Amino acid sequence: MADLEHEVLARLERQRKLRPRFRDNTITMAHGAGGKATHSLVAGLFADAFANDALNELADAARLDVGGTEIAFTTDAFVVKPLRFPGGSIGELAVNGTVNDLAVSGARPLAIAAAFVIEEGLNADELRSEVRAMADAAQRAGVAIVAGDTKVVERGKADGMYIATTGVGIVDPRASLSAASIRVGDRLLISGAIGDHGTAIMLARGELDLDADIESDTASVWPAAAALIDAAGDKVRVMRDPTRGGVATVLNELAGDAEVGVVVDEAAIPIHPPVQGACEILGIDPMYVANEGKLIAVVAADVAEDALDALRGVPGCHEAVLAGRVAQDPAGMVLVNTAFGGTRIMDMLVGDPLPRIC
Repeated sequence: MADLEHEVLARLERQRKLRPRFRDNTITMAHGAGGKATHSLVAGLFADAFANDALNELADAARLDVGGTEIAFTTDAFVVKPLRFPGGSIGELAVNGTVNDLAVSGARPLAIAAAFVIEEGLNADELRSEVRAMADAAQRAGVAIVAGDTKVVERGKADGMYIATTGVGIVDPRASLSAASIRVGDRLLISGAIGDHGTAIMLARGELDLDADIESDTASVWPAAAALIDAAGDKVRVMRDPTRGGVATVLNELAGDAEVGVVVDEAAIPIHPPVQGACEILGIDPMYVANEGKLIAVVAADVAEDALDALRGVPGCHEAVLAGRVAQDPAGMVLVNTAFGGTRIMDMLVGDPLPRIC
């Protein structure tokens, strides 16, 4: 049995090392879900066509040298429905999502540009509300919205509005973040409870006959990222924000990029009871549900406890945990030590089991 298990793992490892190729004939919703189809689209089409040193990293933000100063540069689009949901709205999400891509790249966010695609017939008060939400979120995150664009499309073409944001930040010189720096024995940090955002969106649509007090976690993670850099410096190997595809997708990406194994302790992962209950009813694993105010970090083992203490001292991060470790094998895969004493493989998301939530 052990030989069979080893053979299966070896085959999976070989398969994962193959360069992604985009061979699909049509685009489906799965290509936007953050899982394998998204990975194939991004790595097999866009990255292949636009190949350059910065893009080849496939990180949350590109890191560029500008006259001796290293900056981080990123862009994102937000198509959430409904526009407002418990704990946030598309405007707040558009700011925080871009700020967070900069933050987990080790960059202090500086400025944002925003482009609005507005649907004909949108109530002007709704637009005013989202503009105010963006202004408030930018002020809380310490960034300025410095440029933008506006387009109006025909009724029924934009779910009310879409927002695209581009951000720039200054990279902290202590933050030499790269999946290539991950080492066996490193520890995995998660800054708080997972699954709140995606679950809140699903319930806010009113398509599910469930009633639960769940709010989105949308917030800037720069204070958490800065605290980790202050506590651990260059021993912070890498940081990511687990948005589309959730924690599971991020960990699979890191395992594949670093060619290491990641072992997660399921019992250590903080999940609020209403989120756990809603996901159980829906048949969804919270590890695949999006977050918009959490970060995942891999840190050297000798600074893990100090990094955890620093993280827990940040407002909103009191539920931060050490949730796993980096192992030699199986390379490129994520294993979960379950609460029942077993072990399971946690693969990247397949298909599109979740509604669009960012």
